[in-house]
Amino acid sequence: MTDLSVRLELAAVRDRPEVGDKDDVLRTIARIAGDCYRLDADDIHSGLKAREALGSTAFGRAIAIPHSKLAGLDHCVGVFLRLAEPVPFDAHDGKPVDLIFALLSPQKAGVEHLKALAAVSRFFRDENMVAKLRGASGQDALYALLNRRREQQAA
Repeated sequence: MTDLSVRLELAAVRDRPEVGDKDDVLRTIARIAGDCYRLDADDIHSGLKAREALGSTAFGRAIAIPHSKLAGLDHCVGVFLRLAEPVPFDAHDGKPVDLIFALLSPQKAGVEHLKALAAVSRFFRDENMVAKLRGASGQDALYALLNRRREQQAA
């Protein structure tokens, strides 16, 4: 992703997955992360739901960053969804979300988790980048956009 400490696989970037509501989004994220990163999908779903119960991770402008800490991880990983139709996500601005980046961090990742969350948040505050993500031609283009800054930082 935008921070070298967040691993994002191409298979964890999905364009227009079929989802019906917020819980369906969380289940989809859990399934994708489980498959891509060899994690327990039920644990992921439970962690994401527990975090959402504390307050919505939708921060406005139709974007959400659901996140959770999990046992069995040794570094932060991500899942990105661009939805065909926005879904209600209890955002403070009342707008349903269509761009979702889920961040999963190691159970004991205090500062690492906060830094990764801050980096993802900064990335999605860039109006130009958000417009590019919404206009991208598909999964490969989304993946390239999500990893562009990461590649620039590595160079």
